[in-house]
Amino acid sequence: MVTTAGTAITPKLVHSLYVEAMVLADEARSYFDRHSREDRLKLDPVVRVGFSCESLKVTTRLMHVIAWLLTQRAVEAGELSAARARAPARRLGDAPESDPAMLEKLPESALSLVQASQELHARVKRLEEGSVSQEPQASPARSLLSRLERAF
Repeated sequence: MVTTAGTAITPKLVHSLYVEAMVLADEARSYFDRHSREDRLKLDPVVRVGFSCESLKVTTRLMHVIAWLLTQRAVEAGELSAARARAPARRLGDAPESDPAMLEKLPESALSLVQASQELHARVKRLEEGSVSQEPQASPARSLLSRLERAF
């Protein structure tokens, strides 16, 4: 368990964020694959391209979050060491930036998904930054065991 500025990255927290990310990914897939057709057709051709780019950015943000959360689950399951989980390749990927001018032109449903993906990515980024900036704390039980071993 890694502690960050008063927040512990626990299996329960990772699971909760994972479920949230998967639900959001499913909502995004459903909207962008099926329900956005009418919204897209109402847009100017240039805005349609921006709309498509934003759908890819939403997907990218969510996939970065899901990959990071799966890495945390692997650490908890003992499948990956905490040190290897902090390797640059296992870090949370940067969120693609969205153009505020383009966001103003998007349908409300699309804008809602973009903002939700940005907020989720930002929350997970804060968790990751806190866990990387702090050294893992020693287990109190191991500390006591070490003291006992030294005493005898």
